[in-house]
Amino acid sequence: MLRDLTRGLVRENAVFVTLIGLCPALAVTTHVVNALGLGTALLVVLVASNVSVSLLRTIVAPRLHYPAFLGGAALFVTVVDLAMQAYVPELSARLGIFVPLIVVNCAILARADVFARQVVPVRAMLDGLGFGVGFLLSLTLIALVREILGSGTITLFAMGDFDGVLVIPRMSEHPVQVMVLAPGALLTVGYLCALFSRSRGRTKAGASGREEGT
Repeated sequence: MLRDLTRGLVRENAVFVTLIGLCPALAVTTHVVNALGLGTALLVVLVASNVSVSLLRTIVAPRLHYPAFLGGAALFVTVVDLAMQAYVPELSARLGIFVPLIVVNCAILARADVFARQVVPVRAMLDGLGFGVGFLLSLTLIALVREILGSGTITLFAMGDFDGVLVIPRMSEHPVQVMVLAPGALLTVGYLCALFSRSRGRTKAGASGREEGT
């Protein structure tokens, strides 16, 4: 079961390995708070969707699997969207259409079809949790790079007297503005994918070397 939890973090990371769900990774990562909000929303929906698909796998006829998957995902997305509008309306407005679009996110559909409908609910939940956390961390990393370089700030949630914005000296005075535009998103994702792939390659090489040594 530990393998189910860790699979989506590194080996099959949705953004940096399988390259699915890239639209939000490119569109909303101009600020860290956006990435945190959308990543958390997708995490909740993915876990709930996986569990529901697993529970329904022996009840729903095979020809109705996809309508059932989409119906369940749409229900959870609606709940999350309404909750965000009620409790974090400013963030909900910033994310806009990308919260409702979670229902057709490739990460949701892929995990439901490939994994959740074939396993028990506990394994489906762990798989959803792992992939959701992996997606959340990936979005946050992309947003962190883009916002620091492109704006010289780190935007978080406002609390009390803290307005939620951390200003980085010098970086804020000389921002690389292309980083908050579409080309900057592509460059960031591309370089991070390359670094991620290289890191995984070194890890595999090290593991192979240790096996040969024994």
